[in-house]
Amino acid sequence: METLRILHTNDLHSHFEHFPKIRRYLHYVQKNADADQVFTFDAGDFMDRSHPLSDATEGQANIRLMNDFNYDAITIGNNEGISNPHRVLEHLFDHADFPVVLANLREEDESMPKWAKSHLFLTSKKGTRIALVGLTAAYPMTYGPNHWSIKMLGETMDSVMQEIAGQYDLLILITHTGVRMDKWLAKHYPQIDLIVGGHSHTLLAKGLQEGHTWIAQTGKWGNYVGDITLHLDDAHHLLDVKPTTIATASLPEEPGDQQEIDALYNKGKELLERSAVAYLPEKYNNDVEAAISVSLDAIADFAGTDLAMLSTGLFLSPFKSGIINKFDLQHALPHPMHVVRTSLQGRDLWRLCMEVEKNRHFLSHFNLIGMSFRGKIFGQVHYKGIKVDMMTRNVYVRGKLLDPNAEYQIAVLDHYVLIPFFPTLSIVGENEFLFPQFLREVVGSYLSKHYPLKESDVFEEEKQEQQ
Repeated sequence: METLRILHTNDLHSHFEHFPKIRRYLHYVQKNADADQVFTFDAGDFMDRSHPLSDATEGQANIRLMNDFNYDAITIGNNEGISNPHRVLEHLFDHADFPVVLANLREEDESMPKWAKSHLFLTSKKGTRIALVGLTAAYPMTYGPNHWSIKMLGETMDSVMQEIAGQYDLLILITHTGVRMDKWLAKHYPQIDLIVGGHSHTLLAKGLQEGHTWIAQTGKWGNYVGDITLHLDDAHHLLDVKPTTIATASLPEEPGDQQEIDALYNKGKELLERSAVAYLPEKYNNDVEAAISVSLDAIADFAGTDLAMLSTGLFLSPFKSGIINKFDLQHALPHPMHVVRTSLQGRDLWRLCMEVEKNRHFLSHFNLIGMSFRGKIFGQVHYKGIKVDMMTRNVYVRGKLLDPNAEYQIAVLDHYVLIPFFPTLSIVGENEFLFPQFLREVVGSYLSKHYPLKESDVFEEEKQEQQ
């Protein structure tokens, strides 16, 4: 008989406020478990650049903290694979003390990323052969522009199953594909014994059994830690799987936890504040409308269009006058979103505007979750270069009545392509995703060009702070 414990996390999203409790729980079980061996896995989206320290260190702070969790293996999520520029992901794991298992991501030349591995290992007591396979959500339209080649799950698993045939007793997948796709994997590859998953933010408090396969997921943000017990017989056959989850809120807090959490935030803030971006005139001081207007100009300029649309909910805080730095921009626009240049026929641009206007009142107060959004409500849509007269249902572009047969280009966000409210964008739009800059970086670059810093501005600001 052999007893294994598997501890797991997923979708931590840089919620460092839970890290002290999670670390203590992992360490305790790793040292004191009534089991022959303990394994610790993470199923991706461990970093989120909406946290200032993750943003300032390009995820290296996350790696340092995760090294102390004693992970045996992890896989990546879309926040690592898509929200980071290619160069950042290439070096994200340079100082990681754990392997990254990932089977369905390639470089553009079809070579494996230098850090991506398949993992076959033996348990220390009985020599049970465990095959560990990592998979991440397959999004070609966003991985492609970021200079990666993402492979579909079925194609990947068909290849992997051939490669590892006869080499394992226990097959475990670490996936960032969501519970729906985990069920699909379990149905089509019944050889899988256990899927440690993420991406859909589903809390499976006691796990989920799909045929022979058990699926485990802990929700999001480190609110829960997964803890699974497995029993195997002496012939390495799996006898039972008992998944459970532990609420992080139920774990004891210790003196120093809050100081550690605050220090991580303040360090990120301090690092970002060192980088001044622009010197904004008084008209931007605490004026959301002014922030939206200049941001529309910024994304249009970046995309090479004269039309654009943005929503007010993106702006978690307005800009200020005077020196604006990277922390100000990160605090105002924390979303890992990219600009998209969309080409539409005039009749389709008209339809897009009608979709916006139809949903305008609803979206102005709609609590939106996911799809790269880090705010609270979607808010009101603002246009650049477009006016809509709903009395006549006419759309005017650059002051002229829209031509239904003409082609137009408009700068939008990947967020608008992904959410369900503007189907025209995803159905008929020719969408070019523009990587690697985030929305806030696009805006920051535009501000720095149009409101450049001068030495006198910096001197005056420092002088006022000293007074």
